[in-house]
Amino acid sequence: VTEGLFTFVAIGADRKQTGVRYSFEDFKRIRGVDYIAQVGAKRRAQNAAFYDGLEAKYGVPAGIVIAIHGMESGFGQFFGKYPVLSSNATVAYDCRRSEFFTAHLLAALQLVDRGWLAPDAIGAAHGEIGHTQFLAGNVLKYGQDGNGDGRVNLYDAADALASTANYLAQKGWKRGQPYSEGTYNFGILNEWNAATVYQKAIAYAAARIDG
Repeated sequence: VTEGLFTFVAIGADRKQTGVRYSFEDFKRIRGVDYIAQVGAKRRAQNAAFYDGLEAKYGVPAGIVIAIHGMESGFGQFFGKYPVLSSNATVAYDCRRSEFFTAHLLAALQLVDRGWLAPDAIGAAHGEIGHTQFLAGNVLKYGQDGNGDGRVNLYDAADALASTANYLAQKGWKRGQPYSEGTYNFGILNEWNAATVYQKAIAYAAARIDG
């Protein structure tokens, strides 16, 4: 019964996605974007060397990476509540996007085999992993060892943030260029999340974090 309920919930979560339809002001309020910016600025100041190092290596401003961290998991407070492997298997089984999620299921199994993902790891309804909610295939393709332990573990903040910066860099982020709405780098945020209101929220919070 529990397995059947989980399957229903996971498939339901996938099928009910209709895009973000809030205004920016409503979205900002509902998602607590001002709070994310406030906390993010403090986190940047407390660990400036780490964030400066990320920006030096990948060219992505600290504010962008920190804003994504806050938006995706509340700075690591909530990773989700579903088993990553089961989530991937469930949405891979459903015919709506089977091919897409089958690839991520196979990637998740590779992560387990490498020791980069615990078999019982918990994530979001589509199998998203860790602090910045990567899909498994993206961990394999863009994952970075941010803490120097020889592994890529998205449940470690340093690894997740380095991987996020690398993802955006590989998607074409231009070092030293602005990221406000209408700029080239703002367009790169579409590679992370296709909702324009989400992209606006990231840029808004990042500008305040970066000062």
